[in-house]
Amino acid sequence: MAESVIRQSIFHDVAHFGVRITIGLIFIMHSLGKFEPGFLGFLERLGLPPEMQFPIALAEFVPGVLLMIGGLTRISAALLTVVMLGAIFVVKEAEKFTGQGGTELDILLLAGCLVIVVIGPGRISISYILKKVPRFLQ
Repeated sequence: MAESVIRQSIFHDVAHFGVRITIGLIFIMHSLGKFEPGFLGFLERLGLPPEMQFPIALAEFVPGVLLMIGGLTRISAALLTVVMLGAIFVVKEAEKFTGQGGTELDILLLAGCLVIVVIGPGRISISYILKKVPRFLQ
C-alpha cells in the first residue's frame, strides 16, 4: 500500500506558507473594493440584488485572512473555490476556455485553492501550532 509522507524540509514548509499567504492576500485585496458603494452598480449589471454586496465581500475577505494565518484552511480554500467558480462562470461568463475574457487569473486562483484543500494548512500555521483542530477542519 502506498503511503504519503510529508516532507520534513523547511523549504517545503516555507513554500507552502508562501502559497497560502499569496492566495490569501490576493483575495483580501480583491475583497476590499467590494465593500465600496460602487460595487452596487456592478451587482445590478449582473442582475444580483444589492443585499449581496457584503456577503460577497466577506466571502473573499474572511477566508483570505484565515488562509494567511492557517486556520480552518481547508474550509476557507473550499469556500474560495466556490467563489472562483462563480467568478469564472457567472461574472466572466466563460462557457468555453478560449483564452478570451480574462479568466486566467481566476483559473490560477481556483487551482491554488484546490491544492490547499488537498494538502491542508502545513506546518507554518495556527492549526499546526494548536494541533487541537480536527484534521478535516484544518
